[in-house]
Amino acid sequence: MVSLEKMRADMQELLERDKQLHNVDVHAESIDEALADAAVQLDTKAVNLEYEVVEKGSNGFLGFGKKPWKLRIYENPNTLHAKRKTAKDDLFGEDSGEEETKIVDRDGAYYVRHFGDRIMLKVLLPTGTGKAVDVSEVAQTISRPDTVSVEDDLVKKYVKQGTSGRYEEVGIYKHIAAGDASISVSISSDEMKAEIVASAPSMSGADVSYSMIERALRAQGIVTGFEEDKIEAFVDDPVYETPYEVAAGTPAQDGRDAYIAYDFETDPKKLRATESATGQVDFKELNLIQNVIKGGRLAQKIPAEKGRPGKTLLGRYTEAKNGKDIPIPLGQNVSLAPDGMTVIADTDGQVMLFAGKITVEPVLQLMSVNIKTGNIKFLGSVIIRGSVEDGFNVDASGNVEVGGTVGNCKINAGGNIIVQQGIFGKNGGTLTSKKSLWAKFIQAAKVEVDESVIVTDSIMNSEVMAMKSIVLSGKKAQIMGGHLFATEEISAKSIGSPGGGAETILEVGFDPRAKQRLDSLQEKQGALVKELENLELDISTLENQKKIRRSLPKEKEDNLTKLKERKAQIDSESAEMTEEIQTLQEHLRELKAVGKVKASGTVYAGVKIYVRDVLDEVHNEVSGVTFYFDNNFVKRGKYEAASKIKGPDGYTTN
Repeated sequence: MVSLEKMRADMQELLERDKQLHNVDVHAESIDEALADAAVQLDTKAVNLEYEVVEKGSNGFLGFGKKPWKLRIYENPNTLHAKRKTAKDDLFGEDSGEEETKIVDRDGAYYVRHFGDRIMLKVLLPTGTGKAVDVSEVAQTISRPDTVSVEDDLVKKYVKQGTSGRYEEVGIYKHIAAGDASISVSISSDEMKAEIVASAPSMSGADVSYSMIERALRAQGIVTGFEEDKIEAFVDDPVYETPYEVAAGTPAQDGRDAYIAYDFETDPKKLRATESATGQVDFKELNLIQNVIKGGRLAQKIPAEKGRPGKTLLGRYTEAKNGKDIPIPLGQNVSLAPDGMTVIADTDGQVMLFAGKITVEPVLQLMSVNIKTGNIKFLGSVIIRGSVEDGFNVDASGNVEVGGTVGNCKINAGGNIIVQQGIFGKNGGTLTSKKSLWAKFIQAAKVEVDESVIVTDSIMNSEVMAMKSIVLSGKKAQIMGGHLFATEEISAKSIGSPGGGAETILEVGFDPRAKQRLDSLQEKQGALVKELENLELDISTLENQKKIRRSLPKEKEDNLTKLKERKAQIDSESAEMTEEIQTLQEHLRELKAVGKVKASGTVYAGVKIYVRDVLDEVHNEVSGVTFYFDNNFVKRGKYEAASKIKGPDGYTTN
């Protein structure tokens, strides 16, 4: 189970990563030029860049008063993170300095064309395991009745070396101009597309060449948009008597509207429960809450783009619309970063879209905690109007307030825990708080708080630890069964039960956590001492056998070695424990808290009360009494009123 501390640490790491983004300030005549310049400086593509306008540029009037744009440009955080990860992988990966190129198997090819009175040859070399061009096949293609001369050496050279994508002269043929191929050009009504229709040449006529197509297009007034690849492809493999596109204008591109890029899921229906590696769904981990930390990025406005004007084949410009701007939907507990584009959280809590606005809610309100909500992890305070059902947990960095009851579950709060009704722990429930706990009653539960526990009814068969006080102040105010620890005081109306029943132990006047740690260490050290005694006896027995026999069988010799190693380990562990035990004992002796147990009603026989490690076991019931420490003894005095503890939202011990 991921704790809130781990969640907060991970989110803080992401926040620090975003802060590491570097930027450049660029002055340029236009935004596009600025982005192109920044792309070079940041070693990335312009599409991966985001920017904020520092100073808006101006074209001036007739060239006067012209003002450049000043932009602060930085790389998209996700792109930068991916680049760094790739760089790291390359650094430690194999063959990181080599770029893997996939080789495609392709046969060589050749084209023989007749331009003017020249025989031209174009040869493409094979790749991979492709088949090379056959020189005899090329020679046969060149040889025609109208061929005048052929330079065979050049043909062989070009077949072997290729022509680098160009047509090279290899001979002369008898040219008859009347047989030349012809082309006609048609331009679309919007001047955005030009097509040619070519007629095939007759014998001794010239083929269609690139320059022939270009001249024909320019003759029709076309000045831009020549599609070189298509023209070259037509020259290599002409398509006769069929319209063929050879030029296209640049269409106008309307600017993209501004939009908000959210860093959280805006559709609650898309939030999914946690799945295990086998695909099994954990319905207690529904992940319905999207936690954020103060200062974390929630969303970013991507500015509207200016439209890019188009250009027709005849050189006319076409207009484009600029993208529409939108306001940033700021809700409660969020603000804009200095760039004016980034939305950040002003507090820990849950991020959501509320009425279309980005909002961070520091308080989570629920009707109850059950199968519908799953376990709750929240960076903030949680208010539960109903109950927390058995088997479900609540982990919050702030307060946890429960209007109903708490069952066999775990509740952890960075603030106070307030239970309007009571706690039915069923010997499994655990509640921990960095501040205080308030409840009507506590039954069969384990409670640990950094300040005080305040109960109005009873504490029964529970283990309760408070670094300050445990105070029961209602009509019953009864402690019956269990083990209670408090540094300053434990106060109730009655303690124990008339018939004895479950053992009731109260301890005050010390640091309960340090005391528990001390008891645990002393218990472990006692076990080590017993083990050490047995080890020393076994070692002594084997060494005596070795003295008598001068040697031991290998199995016993190995066993002796292991016993000595374990003895050395125990000595080391025991020494460390002794040092920590002495430190804890010194800490407990130095505590200023005297510690008192107060009962306005009856303390029944069988109750054990420890004040500063000194036991006073009650053999006969006593009423209206205060147990306190004096001169190394536990003494009993008149009842002293319980300390008043002011609680949150009007809760008090009175």
